[in-house]
Amino acid sequence: MAQQSSLHAYLEWTKQRIDEMDATLASIEAQGTKANAAVVADLEKRRAEFKAKAKEGAAAGEAAARSAQAQLETQWNAFEAQVKTYFEAAGKQFEQRQKTFGEIAAAQTKAWRGATDRLREEAAKAAVARRAELDAAIEQVKAQGAEAEAQLQKLKQAGSESWSALSAALAQSRQAFGRATREAWDAVARATPPKS
Repeated sequence: MAQQSSLHAYLEWTKQRIDEMDATLASIEAQGTKANAAVVADLEKRRAEFKAKAKEGAAAGEAAARSAQAQLETQWNAFEAQVKTYFEAAGKQFEQRQKTFGEIAAAQTKAWRGATDRLREEAAKAAVARRAELDAAIEQVKAQGAEAEAQLQKLKQAGSESWSALSAALAQSRQAFGRATREAWDAVARATPPKS
């Protein structure tokens, strides 16, 4: 069951990253300038490669997913670096930067809530004896998600932050998401009786 929990955490991680890529692309595409076209094309290519590798890792099982996640992390970092370069080159296009940050923050918030919902569904199937541990793990994900959302909203409203500062806040939220969902899926795995 630990393998299954590890695979669930991998799936949550990849889904969150893909959702953020989608939000980033939608925001940059909406600006519709010629300069954006080349950036969008390259980011779309990176997203497609990421999705293909994520799907391959999920289909191959837990051990392959761990290996794939390390490779995907490198691809994710390259995607983020290109977005950072784009916003640094865009200079003082404050509204665009804020809009993109807001859309990425919304994607993260949605990922937190979706993970909480999926964990609740799995916890409902788990053993009653471990129910308190599961409920605590799920509440932890929910609380950390609410805290991350509040911090992201505060930054969004502040408005004067650089893309580097906004990106750092998103990265911090991603790390918390990864930790919280991994711990919660592990709790689900411990509480679910082995199939005979």
